Amino acid sequence: MNTQVAIIGSGPTGLLLGQLLTNQGINNVILEAKTKDYVLGRIRAGVLEQCTIDVLREAGASERMDKEGLVHNGFNLCFNNRYLRIPFTQLTDGKVVMIYGQTEVTRDLMEAREGTAATTVYEAANVQLHDYTSDSPRVTYEKDGEKHTIDCDFIAGCDGFHGPSRKSVPADEITEYEYEYPFGWLGLLADVPPVDDEVIYSHHEDGFALSSMRSKTRSRYYIQVPIDEKIEDWPEERFWKEFQRRLPAEAAAKLVTGPALEMSIAPLRSFICEPMQFSRLFLAGDSAHIVPPTGAKGLNLAAGDAKTLFEALKLHYGEGKDDLLNSYSDDCLDRVWKASRFSWWMTTLFHKFSENPFNRKIQQAELEYLVGSKAGQTTIAENFVGLD
Repeated sequence: MNTQVAIIGSGPTGLLLGQLLTNQGINNVILEAKTKDYVLGRIRAGVLEQCTIDVLREAGASERMDKEGLVHNGFNLCFNNRYLRIPFTQLTDGKVVMIYGQTEVTRDLMEAREGTAATTVYEAANVQLHDYTSDSPRVTYEKDGEKHTIDCDFIAGCDGFHGPSRKSVPADEITEYEYEYPFGWLGLLADVPPVDDEVIYSHHEDGFALSSMRSKTRSRYYIQVPIDEKIEDWPEERFWKEFQRRLPAEAAAKLVTGPALEMSIAPLRSFICEPMQFSRLFLAGDSAHIVPPTGAKGLNLAAGDAKTLFEALKLHYGEGKDDLLNSYSDDCLDRVWKASRFSWWMTTLFHKFSENPFNRKIQQAELEYLVGSKAGQTTIAENFVGLD
């Protein structure tokens, strides 16, 4: 098989890149190790930045998002039983975020791709990358007991943290930066109305709590738990009681409980690799970086990578210029490090790291500063809606 761009991974990063390329007339093939149903079954983030909203519209995969997505003009920070609303539109010249689940984004992009002649190979086993430093890269894989080869011009590694793309790079050619946080998020998804029309970040002496939603009738709630906590030790009743206790009184009074559709514990970590480009291999999304979910940046950084790589490939095939291909890594990493800083800062601001009274007082002082500082609130707002 021959194509111009071989894309490894059919998560939102690979699908978005594939759709943008297909719309531009640039041939591409997507390889995915799992089944379509498995990919659609992954429960992930649901906050879309303004730029992500815009690029999904550009890709022609926004019809359902525009109908069902919940536009948010701000969000709430809570501590000491007090609210501080951060008004996005007032502080960022009208930018907003949209609540729309990553699963739904993936579904929309899959359906858009299925409406084209572009090829997606699911259950592609033993995917291997070859000769990406030459002018003739190849990707091999196995399907139904047979080995296949894709000859291509470029390879886009959109296959997540555990995929083969980054692992194909020799260790001495890549630098990895990583920090593991000493806690995780216990999340519960339920068909109950959210406690507020906007997201609530709650700082509590016993740990962080987050009130989010997927729709007006489906809520996604999280609480901070020790990193060694076991899901079997958290029956639903215990979760609801603890979550309600960490909310401010006004929100707690409106909490509606119900059967959990899904419960899980996710560890938190920050990870970035440099560079994100190795001759004709380009890493994008979780294959190159992971951020704690506190800043709602994971999906949005992935969409930014896809958009950046698309623009570079469009210039290459349209005008024969490689300026953007050559600067891809630097362009992406500038945004990635800034978003990682914001995610780290939000995590340190709202979570309980230790019993050290000095650290707790510093957190309180910083939250109090935000209450009285328009500059501080603007910093949160412009980072949350997404840096261009």
